[in-house]
Amino acid sequence: MKKLISILGVTEGIIFATSLYSKTLFANVQVASLSSFLVIVGASFAYKRMVDTKVSSESYEEDRDLLDEIEDPHELYSEDPINEAPAEELSLKEIVKEEKAKIKTFSFKSIKHGARGSVSAFRIVPYVFLILGFISLKNNAVLDLRFYLPSLLIGIIIGSLVSRKIAS
Repeated sequence: MKKLISILGVTEGIIFATSLYSKTLFANVQVASLSSFLVIVGASFAYKRMVDTKVSSESYEEDRDLLDEIEDPHELYSEDPINEAPAEELSLKEIVKEEKAKIKTFSFKSIKHGARGSVSAFRIVPYVFLILGFISLKNNAVLDLRFYLPSLLIGIIIGSLVSRKIAS
């Protein structure tokens, strides 16, 4: 925790030093870096909470390896037998029913779970701050994209460092 505070303190000190050069530079750098920092940390924290909730509810099903998903998306080369019955006893209707039962459909529960991760306040509030900060800089005729856009990178770097510490 001390390391996180020191990282944020040093970053804010450097940003504050830009106010000695120009108030316009300071406003652009501060708003851009803070908003991108909040977006990265908010998204990381929301994702961490979603994963922790899913793991604690024990509803997590082990997914296949990503390489297997790409090479065999329909599990055609799976080693699991499809049906133990001999070929003479197989019914096409039964096979179709079994395969339809395996297909995951959208349900209210799955929609609610997906929406919970993307509609989290930890994700929405930073984006609102980003948009309102940009609009306020523009309306006050202080916005200078030469300073604003590169300053987004500062927040992204610091946010990724902090979110890495949050995740561990």
